[in-house]
Amino acid sequence: MAFSKSSKIRRALQHIMGMHIAAESQERWSGPTTQLARYYTYMQAMSPPTVDNAGLGQPLLANGKGDAGAVPTLRRKKKGSKKETYWVDIEQPDVLESAPDLENGSGGRPLLLFRNKKVKRRILYPYRILIFARLIAVILFFIWRLKNNISDMIWLWGMSVAGDVWFGFSWLLNQLPKVNPIKSIPDLGALKKTCDLGEGRSSLPGIDVFVTTADPIDEPILYTMNCILSILAVDYPVDKNACYLSDDAGALVNYEALVETAKFATLWVPFCRKYCIEPRAPESYFELKAQSYICSSLEDFIIDHKYVHRKYDEFKMQIEMLPDTIRERSDTYNNIHINATFMADGTQWPGTWIDPTESHKKGHHASIVQIIVNQPSHIPQRGLPVCAKENVDFSTTDVRLPMLVYVSREKHPSYDHQKKAGAMNVQLRVSALLSNAPFIINFDCDHYINNSQSFRAAVCFMLDPREGENTAFVQFPQRFDNVDPTDRYCNHNRVFFDGTMLALNGLQGPSYLGTGCMFRRIALYGIGSPRRRADGVTTRTNIFGNSTSFLRSMLSPDQEQEMSLKLNEMAISELVDVMACAYEVCTGWGKDVGWIYNIATEDIATGFRAHRQGWCSKFCTIKPDAFRGTAPINLTERLLQIMRWSGGSLELFFSHSNPLFARGWLHPIQRVAYLNMTIYPITSIFIVVYGLCPMMWLLPGEFYIQRPFTRYVLYVIMIILMIHIIGVFEIKWAGITWMDWWRNEQFFMIGATSAYPTAVLYMLVKLVTGKGIQFRITSKQTSADTNDKFADLYVFRWVPLLIPTTLVFAVNVGAIGVALGKVILLNGSWTAVQMRHAILGLIFNIWVMALLYPFALAMLGKRGKRPIILLIVLPLAFITVGVTYCAIQYFLL
Repeated sequence: MAFSKSSKIRRALQHIMGMHIAAESQERWSGPTTQLARYYTYMQAMSPPTVDNAGLGQPLLANGKGDAGAVPTLRRKKKGSKKETYWVDIEQPDVLESAPDLENGSGGRPLLLFRNKKVKRRILYPYRILIFARLIAVILFFIWRLKNNISDMIWLWGMSVAGDVWFGFSWLLNQLPKVNPIKSIPDLGALKKTCDLGEGRSSLPGIDVFVTTADPIDEPILYTMNCILSILAVDYPVDKNACYLSDDAGALVNYEALVETAKFATLWVPFCRKYCIEPRAPESYFELKAQSYICSSLEDFIIDHKYVHRKYDEFKMQIEMLPDTIRERSDTYNNIHINATFMADGTQWPGTWIDPTESHKKGHHASIVQIIVNQPSHIPQRGLPVCAKENVDFSTTDVRLPMLVYVSREKHPSYDHQKKAGAMNVQLRVSALLSNAPFIINFDCDHYINNSQSFRAAVCFMLDPREGENTAFVQFPQRFDNVDPTDRYCNHNRVFFDGTMLALNGLQGPSYLGTGCMFRRIALYGIGSPRRRADGVTTRTNIFGNSTSFLRSMLSPDQEQEMSLKLNEMAISELVDVMACAYEVCTGWGKDVGWIYNIATEDIATGFRAHRQGWCSKFCTIKPDAFRGTAPINLTERLLQIMRWSGGSLELFFSHSNPLFARGWLHPIQRVAYLNMTIYPITSIFIVVYGLCPMMWLLPGEFYIQRPFTRYVLYVIMIILMIHIIGVFEIKWAGITWMDWWRNEQFFMIGATSAYPTAVLYMLVKLVTGKGIQFRITSKQTSADTNDKFADLYVFRWVPLLIPTTLVFAVNVGAIGVALGKVILLNGSWTAVQMRHAILGLIFNIWVMALLYPFALAMLGKRGKRPIILLIVLPLAFITVGVTYCAIQYFLL
């Protein structure tokens, strides 16, 4: 069938979907030779599509040749776009030559499933030389300061020297792990040749997907259900994929929303497969201005798209009405029965009730486990053709859904439930009894799968014949949808994800970052890597608990369970047992087994345990991005999130997992990287002190931290400039922009004067009292104007941790104002040297204010929508302070 369509159909498409088909697509894909093609549609105002919007197969392949079985895609090269100018392939064969002959690969040897790239020498060598040169410059600077210990305040001089030593030390800790960045790229073509058995069968391993939610208010239900839908629709063998939703709230609204999601998934998932759409979270897909699809009939897609979109709108309305529906139903039953919360079938909900009572409130309820969708068979099941009941033809589409399970662990006030880490450990045990997949991926409920090939990409690293069996986890970078275009509060954090994490790929691998990570199940059990342990797995009840079924599942960690029965036909008591509060008492769970407890950053601690047990990890970046989520773009929420992370890092340093002293098989530079991750908040102490130093402008005389002051400032400027020159090279090989780098600098300053010192204070309190940082869910629910997509960005909520930042900003504004006042009062009496010193001091004040620029915009609230207002407010503040200073001096004299 040819794809030359009439103008009538094009107008229908524009009218129904508000889209335009690129004219070139008709010419390229018209003709009798092509029966299946990918169309890309664009809004009229959209710019031409970029390479990043291309098909999924090609960007994932290391050699750039694409998957032989992939459907060709329509692409236009964006003007000015470049290839990877700064990376080059590391030469390696296509197969593992040293391996014995096997069934796959050239000559029967196994294919390599990922490729490595290294930074080109013309970038890497100057980069390393600059790092070494700056190290020498810093050492010479310290020697000069110690030899010229002349200061107007010796105690301040001593503090500044200590601060400079710490800055140099922390910079070295941060820089050393970046000297050998390696980029690893999965090869889906090789994976297909290795695992494709033909006739729709595959030898790909099973994957259990964990999704956690704790509050249906702070974590909106629609976000969670979109996450679930994207998982159910992922491009992976249906019978090898199981999804587990852990609801720590025990809320009926989450359970019934999951049931409704499973119903809508019977339409959404086959629709995704039929047209190969991306992304596969409906909320994100329908919001796109450019929507991709594959079809042989444009009319069919238009009709089906309209129908599915309408059904999704109905689904959203049902989700929104669920709280009222549950209350109305419960009120009806409560006229006859006790004051309880009732399920749709008339039975009492065992979890949290709408009106909580004893044993039915958040933090105190029984275990709940329900299989919403049972494990499917291995045989594809085709849907029905178009009929009166169903308006989408799925007669050629597999309509099976992956296994879907609702889990809510037992809660009791007398037990510490260990928050998210405890919930995931329960999921780990429940999944072992139901599906027991060898690999696990965990998601926060506000994330979704943006690239349906992402599971396959991660599996490439796990199955690779070189390093696969010793790879504990594969970490993907975190990407977000709702960040403002300027990324005011550095939510994307690309310097960390695309720089630091990528650099660690050249060592043992990146740290575990909590979401969007594929883990090997046996590594989560606390068992060392094959190269660091004897063969076999030892199961002991004092370590893993007394569940016989769970211990039996550990003996075959790479063998999935055959779970084809319904839950009520299983040994339910075993599931209830592993979900009980008391199950982990006197066991190794939370320390030697599972996710680690008693620390705010259980992710980093768990990854650290794997690395010191001899495992390695991999960092995987693919295009389009594998996963995307929702970030807290409100400054207060963002800083509270940063405070929890930094506090957890300090907790790790003062725990048995201290990277400086912990035993194990850690690469020396990997140990340095972990040390940097745990002590970086301490830097904030010296930054706050330096930020408050401009208060010396208020003193009538001249006070200098170091003499000769001009040479001291020039040394400082030279050292800072060297950091920026090194940053130029990092920007190039990391593939980030100057704006990303500058936002990172700005938000580090904001965090270093607010969240980090607060975390240090909390850590000191914990060392004295034993009480740690209280976990707080980062709220993604906005109460701002919903007509503005970024309305939350302009909401400024005052909290105590903002006091130091406000004080530092006010001090530097005041310093500039006082300097202006002194110029007026001392006009003509300052020498050239004094004038030069004053200018050098003001450069520091202006630099601090430039770093705190996003904080100043945040304080303006909604007025911060127009940043130019600062050009009016700040000069007025300088003049006001200057005039006030002159007035005070006039009256005092």
